Amino acid sequence: QVQLVESGGGLVQPGGSLRLSCVASGSIFSIITMGWYRQAPGKQRELVARVTQAGTTNYADSVKGRFTISRDTAKNTVYLQMNILKPEDTAVYYCNAGGIVRTGWQDYWGQGTQVTVSS
Repeated sequence: QVQLVESGGGLVQPGGSLRLSCVASGSIFSIITMGWYRQAPGKQRELVARVTQAGTTNYADSVKGRFTISRDTAKNTVYLQMNILKPEDTAVYYCNAGGIVRTGWQDYWGQGTQVTVSS
């Protein structure tokens, strides 16, 4: 099992910045990818950004050039630096970790942290 604890959400004005953090604990040796998803009211959960063990990253088109994902393996932590925030970035942001266990691929989720972009 992997446990994920997020922090860093909050209220910010349009054009502002926030940094989300997610610390993993437990069976971290099984983790292959870590990332962030978000879910706005009435919408499906969507991928925001993801980073692999090898350091490969991918981003949703809507956040490219504004968000940066990074991973500190020594601290078992993944970060999401969010710049030039827009009202449409408002959502609950969930940390995700994925890896292979005995029964196949397993996804783990954090509890979510609210990000609100509003003036």
